[in-house]
Amino acid sequence: MIARNLITDGILPLKTSDTGRIALSWMEDFRVMHLPIVNNEGFLGLISEFDIYNFNDFDKAVGNHSLSLSKAYVYDYQHIYDVLKIMQQHKLSLIPVIDDRENYLGSITLQQLLEHFTLTMSVNDPGGILVLEMSSNDYSLSEIARIVESNDAKILSLFLSSAPDTTKIEVTLKINRVDLSAVVQTFLRYNYLIKATFSEPDDHDDLRERFDSLMNYLNI
Repeated sequence: MIARNLITDGILPLKTSDTGRIALSWMEDFRVMHLPIVNNEGFLGLISEFDIYNFNDFDKAVGNHSLSLSKAYVYDYQHIYDVLKIMQQHKLSLIPVIDDRENYLGSITLQQLLEHFTLTMSVNDPGGILVLEMSSNDYSLSEIARIVESNDAKILSLFLSSAPDTTKIEVTLKINRVDLSAVVQTFLRYNYLIKATFSEPDDHDDLRERFDSLMNYLNI
């Protein structure tokens, strides 16, 4: 997935002549804390709610002020991992997407990214979650997959996480089985450290309700 495939049509960019008051009103309407500023099609930078409150005069045009986030953007061909990295670095609620000529193409919101990863990480699929801890040198995706599949189960999604200043990693697996007991026993036989397991309730509608509640919260 690349940036251009995640662009939303729902975010309007600011013009340099728009005031800080207009910007704050749009941020409230769009439920974001940042907005792009463009001149015709050219991307100029990203303005934050914090920048506007520092103006001291909400009726002045945003183009009259320096921007603290002039370099916060991605090119349309960049991968979604680059989008996540830059959004995390700058603590953004949205990120502008530009082309090679630095023309503004649209924006990607944090909510869109959450919805995308909900689909790609099989969050809505029934199953259980297993967390393994190991040295990074011991990590073998092929062996982990073989152990899971030896129990007539499948890995729906997998991701790695690591803490600073350590060689330990956590491997989180979403498996298409609610009952993970057989899979756990097999990992234990191969001397894997099981850090945690999570089994979803039989009522899958409850998980859907919790996800919907989270999305509604993000829309506040």
